[in-house]
Amino acid sequence: MQAPVYNLAGKVIDNIEISDKVFGVPFNETLVHQAVVRQQADARQGNASTKTRGNVAGSTRKLYRQKGTGSARPGSIKSPLRRGGGIVFGPHPRDYHQAMPKKMRQLALKCVLSEKISGGDLKIVDSLKIKEPKTRVMAGVLDAVKVDTTALVVTSTANADVIKSARNLPGVKTLPADLLNVVDILSHQTLLMEVEAVRRVEQLWGETSAGEVNNATV
Repeated sequence: MQAPVYNLAGKVIDNIEISDKVFGVPFNETLVHQAVVRQQADARQGNASTKTRGNVAGSTRKLYRQKGTGSARPGSIKSPLRRGGGIVFGPHPRDYHQAMPKKMRQLALKCVLSEKISGGDLKIVDSLKIKEPKTRVMAGVLDAVKVDTTALVVTSTANADVIKSARNLPGVKTLPADLLNVVDILSHQTLLMEVEAVRRVEQLWGETSAGEVNNATV
């Protein structure tokens, strides 16, 4: 599959061959949905906690006598019915982790990458080497390649200059290729990648053909 390569001025300077094993995979909505739910669930800390009546500090003495007051039968001050008492069926620390086979996760990532290029939302630039970390420099690059929506900027490795240049732009996020994930790709309209980042993605996830992975997930 051929894809155009832009320079930082927004001009097409080359056409490169990209792997169909990564960027030519049919979209599997069910699989992508499962991958998104799993990733969002794994991001939950699950550390919310409440105290039951057994955990609340307080005396266990009977508040007042059983009969003769005209009031309800008194229980412990730690009763859930009383202010400051325990919580009934409240949340407790738990693990929200969801298991998903590695090949399924990889296929979901390939599906969203393929969807980006088929929809014309993948922009490839020759390099994102910026001389000085300036917000206006990154804004100029995005404007040159006609990116006017949310964008995920992917570099081959973590690039401090790119990170500093993009961090003040609303709707723009930067990631190294190794940390590319389904949620971030779907959360941004445009995917901007440098050529080395494309090659890194192909190296990481292009070893197994789409057909082989599809068969493995049945």
